[in-house]
Parts: sequence; structure tokens; C-alpha cells
Amino acid sequence: MNPIAIAVIFVGAVGLVCGAAIVVLSKFFAVPADEKAEEIEALLPGANCGACGFSGCSGYASALSKGETEKVNLCKPGGQDVADAVSALLGKESAAVETVVAVVRCRGWNGVAVKKHKYDGISSCRLASQLYGGEKACPNGCLGLGDCVDACPFGAIYVSDKGVARVDPDKCRACGICVDTCPKKLIDLLPAERAAAAVLCRNTQKGAQTRKACANGCIGCMKCQKACETGAVKVTDFCAEVDFSLCTGCGKCEEVCPTGAIAVRGLLPANQVRIMKDEG
Repeated sequence: MNPIAIAVIFVGAVGLVCGAAIVVLSKFFAVPADEKAEEIEALLPGANCGACGFSGCSGYASALSKGETEKVNLCKPGGQDVADAVSALLGKESAAVETVVAVVRCRGWNGVAVKKHKYDGISSCRLASQLYGGEKACPNGCLGLGDCVDACPFGAIYVSDKGVARVDPDKCRACGICVDTCPKKLIDLLPAERAAAAVLCRNTQKGAQTRKACANGCIGCMKCQKACETGAVKVTDFCAEVDFSLCTGCGKCEEVCPTGAIAVRGLLPANQVRIMKDEG
């Protein structure tokens, strides 16, 4: 017989044997499908953001199916609708989901924030921040190069014409990906369905240094802390912070802030979230 034909037959036979072996082994070692987990995962939005504390939607669905967690309200992007659907599928009582929205805590836009040098490189906040912290004199200022924009799976973030990142609250699903992406740690999730104050600055330098870097920065003057009647505002490391569990959204801290570093998110009569003043 022709040697080439023999080689072809031999290789074909080996292929058939190996194929059959793979089929048999795949059947033997197959992991049984968790149909309940698959049903739960089908209800989740598929953002795989990890905001629930698990390894994406499949991890959360598996944990719910196996009883590793009883919390049906951990999916922030899915909100209350998903919590209700999952609880109905599992035959459990639903739980309320606190609606939050991402906010960029910086008002250091062009013309307000001082620049110490000009960055002329790859458009990336992460890379720019490695060059002496970025071009802004404020060590905590938004660099406006859009890492958060690229990371947001819902198209909720944009860089304004003033050079700072901003969030469209109507598109934000509070997945938290932008929070983890920002190298300056400027993005926080704030309550969306009730009035609450937010400090739009993360500069922890002393007041005099902050003033030199940005006219809108928090100077740690403590006027907001003294004005707050519930103790929700505290100045730590020369920068104010708000405890949202204590904040009533009265706006007194906003009124006394000399640099406009504090703004209140509230509700309009039509229950639409009010975008904070001077968003830039």
C-alpha cells in the first residue's frame, strides 16, 4: 500500500480514537449544571461588575442558589426590579435596594485648577498620574483623561468641556467599576433617592496649599462641621467628609462653605435627582 495512504489512515484512526476518548471523558467528568443558578443569572443584568461582592453575575447567582447568601438585594445595577424577580424565583421575601449613583468628587476644572506642567502622552489618567501625579497642582484633582469613561459599561460618564469627568445620573447603574478605575479615588456612590450633601473635593493638603492649587477645593475651615446639626459632616486631614447615614440634606453646610466645595443632591418635585450645582 502507498506509504502516504497508510499515514493518512493511521492519523485518521488516531484522531477517531482521541475524539471518542474526549467524548467519553467529558461525559464522565462533566460537572452537573446548576439549573437554579442559571435561572437566577438570567434575571441579572450581566454587568459582571462585582458590586454584589461576588465574582460577577454567575458567582452571585451560584451563591444564591446554594444558599451561601440570603441577600437578594445586592445587585445595584439591577436595582429593585431584579431584587423582586430573584426573590420571587427563590420563594423568598424581597428586600429594599438603596439606589445610589456615582459622583465625581472634584470641581477642579480648567481655569480653576492650577496646572504645574503640561502632560503630552497617552490619554490615560493612570499613566498620567505616574508622572509626578499628573499635570494638576492638586494631588487629588481629576485629570480628565477618561479612564472612567472607557470603563463604564453603561455610557454614564463623560468628560465635560471644562476638563473634568462627570456622571449622567439617569444612565448610572451604580456598578462601581468607575470607583475602582479612578487612580485618584475621586468617585463615590451617593444616595440617589434622598437629599444628601457631598464634598466635591479630596484634597488633604492644608488650606493654604489647597487654595494655591484650586479655587474650588476644600480648605478644611470646619465651617461646614460647625453648621451641621446632625454631626454628619466631619473634617479629617483638612478635608470634609459626610456620613450619609446622618445627613438630612438640609443644605446648611453648602450655604456656609466659602469655596463651594460642598453641594447637596436633592429631589425635584417630579422625583428627579437634582444634579449638583456647577457640575462643570
